[in-house]
Parts: sequence; C-alpha cells; structure tokens
Amino acid sequence: MPEDKSPPSQRPWESGWAPDTGRAPGTRRLWLAGALAISTVVGCVVAITVTHKEADEASPRTKSALPGSAATVPGLISFATPSATGSGTPGRAGTPSTTAGSTSATPTPTGPAADGTSAAASAKPTKFPGSSGGSATTPAPSTAWTAVRSVNYPDRYWQVSGGLVKLDQVGSPSARQGAAFRRVDGLADASCYSFATADGGYLRHRDFVLRAEHDDGSSLFRKDATFCPRASSVASGAVMLEAVNYPGRFLRHKNFQLRLDPYQNSDLYRADATFRLMAGLS
Repeated sequence: MPEDKSPPSQRPWESGWAPDTGRAPGTRRLWLAGALAISTVVGCVVAITVTHKEADEASPRTKSALPGSAATVPGLISFATPSATGSGTPGRAGTPSTTAGSTSATPTPTGPAADGTSAAASAKPTKFPGSSGGSATTPAPSTAWTAVRSVNYPDRYWQVSGGLVKLDQVGSPSARQGAAFRRVDGLADASCYSFATADGGYLRHRDFVLRAEHDDGSSLFRKDATFCPRASSVASGAVMLEAVNYPGRFLRHKNFQLRLDPYQNSDLYRADATFRLMAGLS
C-alpha cells in the first residue's frame, strides 16, 4: 500500500472529523475569553450601581440623626457630645468695675433662681466704702407705706410724676400719694428691697433712670426693681441703694431726677445718693 504523503493538517482524525482550515487556529478560545471578560465587566457595573443606590437610600437616615443622639454611622468611632453648659464659673457680663481711690464696693452676687422664684443671697448687705459705721441699720421690709426722703434736701421726697421718679416737695394730697411706696422683699433678692406703687407697679431702673412700671414677669424686671441698702457715712441710719444687677451703681438724684449712676468718691455724690426710709406720709 502506498504511504500517505499528505500533510498532517489534511489528515482526518480517528473519529472521522476533519479540522476546519477556513479559520485561524485558537479563534474559539478568543471568543470564550471575550465573552468571559464582558460578563465580568457587566457584573462589576451592576454591583457598583447597587452599592451606590443603597448608599444613597441610607444617606437621608444618617443626616436625620440629631447631633448628640445615640444614632451613629456603622464603622465610625463616636465621641461623647460636650455639655451645653461649661463647668467654669460664668462671669457677670456688663458689670462695671467699681473703684474709687483705694477702696472698692463689694458686690453682692444675687439673682433669681432657675424656676423664676426669688433666691435669698447668703451674703448680707456690706458696708459702703467710706462708711464710719457697720451695716445699714434700717428696719426690715414690710407692707407698710414708706416715704424716701433726701438727706441733703430734707424737704424733698421720691415722687412718681409722669411715670418717672423725681425728688420733689409733697405739699398737696396728690403729691403725698405719689410719694408713698410699699417697701417689700426684693423681687430678685429677698435680702434687698423693692418698692411697690399704689397702683400695683414697682420702681425699676431702665436706661439707668428710675421709673414706675408694672411687672412684666421677666427676670430682667425683677432685677431692675431690686435695690440693696448700704450704710452711708453721710448720716447715721441713712442708706444708699445699690442696684442688684449693677454692683457699684447707686440711686442718686441729679437735677432732682432719680438715676442709677456709678459710685464716685466725692462728698456731693454720697450726699445725693443717701436717703432716709421714713414712715408713710399722712
């Protein structure tokens, strides 16, 4: 039998299948590899899309958590929210410094309690600078009618006129009625004084001018209407009245107008700021 001299590529396989010589070798493998690569890319795109969608849906819930709440983002370290009120001792904003020569007025830290009720200060009224005596020797507050008389103008009294408090003579019955007040426990400090008017209002300072106004229920009003007695060196038994919320400022008359002015180390200031609390005028 003659020996088959045809090339190996032209020989049929034992199964009878002959290779296809019309395409390049390895084409099937390239198609399979391409299909696998495309499937991989599609799977990655789908996974990324699903992940972003879940993150977007979870984002509003994360943003809605209030600061300091127990809700935290998984995987993050949470820290305790600082307290809204610090532990340091708060200072008194706007309190003027009171220095006169080598002496200074000692403020009495007072103020209303958190629930709005008056809180009695533990410190008692202190001796005023330059005083030769001890603490003020004035009768305790009561609901009896009281008149406030000037020391350097003994014929003039505090009198409400046009909503303001002036230093005036009280010859007429209407003037006497405007010069009568009920001296009660301080609205912001029970160890100090407040002065109630006949129509149910109170004397309070506003814009550093003494006025007669009705209580608006605010903490500011209670402080503005509270004055602490300090012993005066001008006259025995007389007092100077210091604003509870402005230590170092005292009620004094200037041009017969009652004002709240900073302490001045002068005889005129001390005389203008010294008053006697008298029994109500008849």
